[in-house]
Amino acid sequence: MKILTNALLVSLLFMVSCAENKSKGKSDLSANASKNITYKGTASITQGLAKTITEDIYTCERGRKTDVGEIVSTDGKKWTVPAETHYTDDSFPFATDLHNECEGKNYATTEEALSHFDASNTVEIDTDGELYTAYIFADNYFEMYVNGVPVGKDKVPFTQFNSSVVKFKVQKPFTIAMKLVDWEEHLGVGCEANRGKSFHAGDGGMVAVIKNEKNETVAVTDENWKAQTFYTAPITDLACVSEEGAYRYSKNCDTNGGQDGSQFYALHWELPKDWMKAGFDASNWPNATTYTNRTIGVDNKPAYTNFTDIFDDKDHDAQFIWSTNVVLDNEVLVRYTVK
Repeated sequence: MKILTNALLVSLLFMVSCAENKSKGKSDLSANASKNITYKGTASITQGLAKTITEDIYTCERGRKTDVGEIVSTDGKKWTVPAETHYTDDSFPFATDLHNECEGKNYATTEEALSHFDASNTVEIDTDGELYTAYIFADNYFEMYVNGVPVGKDKVPFTQFNSSVVKFKVQKPFTIAMKLVDWEEHLGVGCEANRGKSFHAGDGGMVAVIKNEKNETVAVTDENWKAQTFYTAPITDLACVSEEGAYRYSKNCDTNGGQDGSQFYALHWELPKDWMKAGFDASNWPNATTYTNRTIGVDNKPAYTNFTDIFDDKDHDAQFIWSTNVVLDNEVLVRYTVK
């Protein structure tokens, strides 16, 4: 794929000493990585681990740490990793549990979960609107808007894996916009300890089904959604990434990870203003890429398998969606209009 011809050419000289405190991480660039690197693209670049600014925004037995970090890119911009979210913002409502092992909400069926739904948690966008119900499984975290109004955020930012219910009243047509985050254990490089590697690249994925008051499916996640990435890591060689228009590709990049992430790079793009509003123009964003249940790895997760009547309905089979790279892309925005 050809690289965007009018992208800014940036020459980077990395000549800063190694971070001493690996547990908290530093945004300094390692002296061992000192070299001239030519990068053609629109992203800001960071290297190595971020500084932890908030620890454990959520705790769960057998769950991974949910820390938040900060890192400065070579162009002087400050970035929140894995993403800037509204998790601690009380004005942004939490979604209701469809299944949540962290809090003992181990519902076996959709009916059981809905029987515990508190009607006061329904978000009213239009007073004369129709009632809709969204069923969502996200790996790992989501924030959902309808016509720019916050309607639900994930209760569990990382693990154990959970699923959610969101109810809202709105008139058609309406636009769903979601921020999706693949959380990270090693802040700033998109990695977690897994499969014998200290720095293993994580993966994402989100599936959703929206039904009306008659329990009719009005939308499912598929290739007709729009999806754009805003944080990609870990990158071991910046030459592997490319852009064409609004398309940001990392499909040729190594996803193997390793035992030391201090040399890994990350790419960051600023989120556009009003990206969650109905009038935002995302027509140039790539269509979402779809992934199989097996690729995402949900066949052993009750938060998904207990609700295959919803997610895998033979007449309205929802697909897992993400950007073009479900492993390296860690912050993704998706949009879809229900007509």
